[in-house]
Amino acid sequence: MADTKREVERKYESGDGGLPDLTGVPGLESIVDRGVAHLDALYYDTADERLAASSLTLRKRTGGSDAGWHLKFPVAPGVRDEVHAPLSDTLPESLARLVRSRVRHAELSPVVRLRSDRDLRHLLDGAGRLLAEISVDTVHAERLTGEGGTARWTEIEVELADDGDPAFLDKVDKKLRKAGLRPSDSPSKLARALAETESAATTPQAAPAPAVAPAAAPKRKRRSRPVGKPVTAGDHVLAYIRAQRDALVELDPAVRQGVPDSVHRMRVATRRLRSTFRSFRSVLDRKSTDPIGVDLKWLAAELGLERDQEVLAGRLLSALDELPDTLVHGPVHHRLTTWAEAGHSRAHSEVTAVLDSRRYLTLLDTLDTLLADPPLRKKAAGDPDKVLAKAVSKDLAKVSALVSRARDLPPGHDRDVALHEARKKTKRTRYAAEAAGPALKAPAKDLVKSMKELQSLLGDHQDSVMARRTLRELSAVAHAAGESAFTYGLLHGHEERRAEIVEAALPETWTSVRKSTDF
Repeated sequence: MADTKREVERKYESGDGGLPDLTGVPGLESIVDRGVAHLDALYYDTADERLAASSLTLRKRTGGSDAGWHLKFPVAPGVRDEVHAPLSDTLPESLARLVRSRVRHAELSPVVRLRSDRDLRHLLDGAGRLLAEISVDTVHAERLTGEGGTARWTEIEVELADDGDPAFLDKVDKKLRKAGLRPSDSPSKLARALAETESAATTPQAAPAPAVAPAAAPKRKRRSRPVGKPVTAGDHVLAYIRAQRDALVELDPAVRQGVPDSVHRMRVATRRLRSTFRSFRSVLDRKSTDPIGVDLKWLAAELGLERDQEVLAGRLLSALDELPDTLVHGPVHHRLTTWAEAGHSRAHSEVTAVLDSRRYLTLLDTLDTLLADPPLRKKAAGDPDKVLAKAVSKDLAKVSALVSRARDLPPGHDRDVALHEARKKTKRTRYAAEAAGPALKAPAKDLVKSMKELQSLLGDHQDSVMARRTLRELSAVAHAAGESAFTYGLLHGHEERRAEIVEAALPETWTSVRKSTDF
């Protein structure tokens, strides 16, 4: 079983290996020596260092108070989420799944060994509560791949206590800087080890690294090549695709862990990709992108099982809470809650299975291949102002036609379907405008805003359609169990009224959208 904790820390270069005097740090009343721990860690990665390229660290460590497997995800500078699993001979499956979107089918093996002597102290307040841990770490790094190489350095690390106040780290930082220390250039020990052991291995004539890092440490090697500024229409489209591909990969662990809103965000990235392929067929060859679009549609549908359940449950429970107690007949709240919890558990299990599937992992590989060797058409080299604007305008015209058709239909099933189709096309137009935004500037930004407004309105209508369907199903189950169906009917009528309000507001909203759109 894996546990997650938020790690907030700061690292400093240590010129002489000693800890400066911390007397006078506000809030600090005592320092307790916790002795020296001997830590031995193997860091795992693929042969091409995919985890390091994403600033992830995966290690198996012995020694100290938290021996075991640790997987760290960057959150912000100096902040990482650490997932811990008990010590075992092989990588726990719970952690293997969290790196699967990066690793795919590649093998994980030790790339660096770090052995550290950690001189640890606890910083306590007047009540004896732990504020932070501060340590002087003497590190010996050994590269286990390629030509090998070693490096040694000493650093000071300050880690905030669980639920501690980050402001305390600022106070310690001020004291350490006054003592002449400076923040480390490396975000982690692994990043420094990779850079310095590689340098040592590829520079035979260099002198051996000193036991203590010099005051002016070398600049760290960049782990990835930056992408150039978009110029052509193709550049802009590929930049947007790359951003959504990255979002899929980065959100994968959060979805597996059940992080709130992660499924929704991953589904949006999936839809943005598919919409981009469809909107910009003049830029990318559809012979290559259409098959990818099929897999993206499949993935969005699978992610939708959990997301739609979540939205629907929240809508129905909120509507129920607004009813007076006198209008709630029978165990309606219990039945709705049970339905929501069972649906969420089932949907989450299905989603995690999808993320482990060959089809999903192959989709990620295919997106990588497309970005590495994009199937560009002739217009990809064209002026983005013209090429992208034309594609966005075509999408907007389709939205206009669908909205007009829906408004001409009488209330009922056919209008519901037509409004749902208009909503899907509205999202596609919004995403196309987002992709074109860096090139088209204000007009694209205005269109994104207008499409979001229209999408929200049409989304409320579709949610009402789905809520009424669910209420009819739950009502039938309740009736079969001998319970009153009165409250379900009341909620159904409430949803009908919400749909009517949306349909009545649509003409004015659409007129406003058309007036604010410069396409």
